[in-house]
Amino acid sequence: MNLKKILILIPARYQSSRFPGKPLVLIAGKSMIQRVYENCQKANESDEAKRHNLHFHVGIVTDNKEIETHVEGFSGNVYRVDDDVPSGSERIYLAYERFFKNGGDFQLLVNVQGDEPLLKGERIARLASFHLNSTFDLATMVRPMKGPLSMWQNPNCVKAIYSQRSQKCLYFSRAPIPFVRNPLASEDVPWHLHIGVYSYKLEGLKQFHKAQSSPYENYEQLEQLRALELGLNIGAIEVDDYLVGIDTPEDVKKVEGVILGKEIR
Repeated sequence: MNLKKILILIPARYQSSRFPGKPLVLIAGKSMIQRVYENCQKANESDEAKRHNLHFHVGIVTDNKEIETHVEGFSGNVYRVDDDVPSGSERIYLAYERFFKNGGDFQLLVNVQGDEPLLKGERIARLASFHLNSTFDLATMVRPMKGPLSMWQNPNCVKAIYSQRSQKCLYFSRAPIPFVRNPLASEDVPWHLHIGVYSYKLEGLKQFHKAQSSPYENYEQLEQLRALELGLNIGAIEVDDYLVGIDTPEDVKKVEGVILGKEIR
């Protein structure tokens, strides 16, 4: 059996300008970071993992004692990286170097954002399978959308310019893109929502970490733009799940609505 080992690391910082302490916020009685961790663990149970001999090791990377203690309390794997770094991808690279480089033998390193509590493990397994069978340096997820304008115009909803033919991401922005020159009905603007998960081939992550932050990355505050400016190729799979990333306290109620079957959009 040719087992393919994949490392999933979830960066979790306590400090956040919009929502301090959000990894520990309770969502229907369970912390957000525990929900993300347990969903990632389920990647090992997916049909995709069984079909392609994928094995996932999941860990949380944090710089905060309270988060570290909380993760240990539910018997999760937690790795402490206190360095002051500008992005989650750089934090997980440091964790890989310090805790996994010798003897890990991982083929991919997947960065799952700690504020995506509805992301399913089976989707992560599908992403890993796609990435392993491609030439992309990075892989991510996008969701095809058609409106609503409130999301398309919201800077917290990151838009991807994605080619369905090549499965390649050409750009990401907080701005409402693509611009549609020929007028459409106001709610019919087609776009792709970016989902906060990145699968890296290790050489690509190493290049990303060694490079300085880039102009477009700094303008938009989107780390994936550094990868594009370096010339790295980013592929993506399309998913149709209703996912709510938690950026503000108001988003917690939306996620609870989905979990409890009382969806709030």
